[in-house]
Amino acid sequence: MEKLVSRFILLCGLVLLFFCIPVNLICPPAIAVLREYQDAPGVMRYQSQHSLRDATGYSWQVVLFKQFPPDRSPQFILRLVGFPGVVEIAHPQPLEITTNSSKLLTATDLFATESPAPNVGQYNVTNLIAQLPPNSFLKLTIPLTQNKNITLKIPNSIVIEWQWLATEIE
Repeated sequence: MEKLVSRFILLCGLVLLFFCIPVNLICPPAIAVLREYQDAPGVMRYQSQHSLRDATGYSWQVVLFKQFPPDRSPQFILRLVGFPGVVEIAHPQPLEITTNSSKLLTATDLFATESPAPNVGQYNVTNLIAQLPPNSFLKLTIPLTQNKNITLKIPNSIVIEWQWLATEIE
């Protein structure tokens, strides 16, 4: 009887060990899906694109891209596209980026004089990308017309993808 109990305990231990092994030891690491475009001859662009919902349930396209203009340093641009006819981004207001440690960063509005559509904003984050803390989430406070703002939460997985884009694509 004791042998049967000890075998049962051993079997239970092995089953628990199997289910308790961290998933990252079994599965290969996830790879970010980044797109590559040629904007013009000699001008390459790599981008991370995601669709996220704001607190009201409307969808936003969030696109971070890294451009390689000829004879200049790479630039990081964050494009936000809200639901047409529902949101109007206020220009030339800066975008506020809040880290999970409550650090406030601001990005310059690149559509200060003219936007392709009222629901589109584009911001220069070249000097901010290195300041994004690893393994954290972000909150983007998007300035809207009529002195309103909307907050968009950027999950940790997207921030990791952005950091990978910033450091690995050269």
